[in-house]
Amino acid sequence: MMRKVLVVLAVLGFALALLPLAYEAGVAGKPGDLASAYLDRSPKDFAAANVVTAIVVSYRGFDTLGEVAVLFAATAGVGALLTRKRMGPSATGGKRTESTEILRTAAGLLTGLLVMFGAYIFLHGHLTPGGGFQGGVVIATAVLLNLLAAPRSHLAHGAVTVVESLSGAVYVALGLLGIYLARGFLDPRALPIGKIGALASAGTIPLIYSVIGLKVGAELSAILDALKGDRE
Repeated sequence: MMRKVLVVLAVLGFALALLPLAYEAGVAGKPGDLASAYLDRSPKDFAAANVVTAIVVSYRGFDTLGEVAVLFAATAGVGALLTRKRMGPSATGGKRTESTEILRTAAGLLTGLLVMFGAYIFLHGHLTPGGGFQGGVVIATAVLLNLLAAPRSHLAHGAVTVVESLSGAVYVALGLLGIYLARGFLDPRALPIGKIGALASAGTIPLIYSVIGLKVGAELSAILDALKGDRE
């Protein structure tokens, strides 16, 4: 009984501590000065219909680059921890259970659709809700489906490494292009911003989200393959 009372008191105390922060943030009020500036400037500066996109990959471009670097570090850590020599056909030395016909058929039918949908999400990130991280996760879902449908298969790690490395290099190159042709690192105006609402708009934002999507998809796929284990 005393433990339950302590838990309730802890939750109430935490809620009371958050109330001043919620009040200062203006949960039910109008946006603050900084938020208003972003909302007003983003469509004019970058012709991006999705304001969140413009903020994430332009005004906060360094932060997004850091997030991608953190995901790379996580992938490397998972690979280092889970990679080890296997003596038997599986991690436990037993026989691996085969997948069902339904799962194999579903993988054959859905893999292409999932990859196209993931590409659609990051190619349209400047127009609709979505972006590189979301599109990359959908692509990794297609990889997961195939790993489940073919338990004995593994990723072509050479191809995954090439995609991940090239995507990261192009991401940084687009940032440097912003310094050379626009006003700063990862400035989307290195390319013409076009007309708001068009697919070919928002400068380099669609390209940035595309390389982020490929990089995230490759890294998450590598994590899934490492978690699968039983590599000989």
